[in-house]
Amino acid sequence: MTAVQFRNPEVRLSEALATTRHAIEGHQVTLRELLLLVGEQGLLVFCAILAMPFLLPVSLPFMSTALGVPMLLIGYAVTMNRVPWLPDRVLDHALPSETVQHTLERAIRTFDRFEHLVRPRMLGLTATPGVNTVHGIALVAAVIALMAPLPLIPLANTLPAIGVILLCLGMAERDGVLLLLGHLVALVSVLYVGALFYFAAEAGSNPQAALDMILKLFEKMFGG
Repeated sequence: MTAVQFRNPEVRLSEALATTRHAIEGHQVTLRELLLLVGEQGLLVFCAILAMPFLLPVSLPFMSTALGVPMLLIGYAVTMNRVPWLPDRVLDHALPSETVQHTLERAIRTFDRFEHLVRPRMLGLTATPGVNTVHGIALVAAVIALMAPLPLIPLANTLPAIGVILLCLGMAERDGVLLLLGHLVALVSVLYVGALFYFAAEAGSNPQAALDMILKLFEKMFGG
C-alpha cells in the first residue's frame, strides 16, 4: 500500500471528469481504468460521486449498503493514510459504459455550477497525515450515518451525503473552507441520525409511533 497524498490539483474536477467521460465513450470500463483516468483525485471524486444518489429528501435503503461499503473503504483509507487494497476481480470488473457516462455527466454538471467557489485555501488543513486522519474519521462517521437503516425518514441520507461530498471535494481540491463545512455537516448528520435511533428506541417496536414522534419534532422545529 502507498501513502495518500493531497496536493494542489492541476486540473479542475469538471475538466478531469469530462476527459474521463470522453475516454470511456463507446466501450465498457473497469474500476481500475476509471480511477486511473480520473487521476490522483480519483478515490475522493469516486466517493463524492457515490454519495450523489442520496441527495434526495427520502432515504434509499436498498442503495445504502451497496454504495456505502466502497465509500466506507475510502474513508478508512484516508484515515489510515493508505490507498486501500482491492482484489483484482473487483478492480477489473467491467462497468456499464452508459451508466458510468450518465453518472459522470451528472457529476460534471453539478461540479461546474459551484466549482468557481472551490479553490486551494487554508492549506494547513491538508498538509500533514495527522490532519488527513481527522478528515478520514469524519468521512467514516458520515458514511456510517448514511448507511443507517432509516427508510422513509426525511434527510436521513441527504445530510450525511452532503457531508461526504463536502469532505471529499475539500480534500481533493485542498479547500479548507469546504472541509470545515464538511465537518460541521457530518457532525449534524451523526447527531440527527442518533436522535432518530433514540426516538425509535423510545417508541419500542412501533415504527408508526417513532414516525409520529419525529413528525412532532419537525413541527416544533419549523413551526408546522
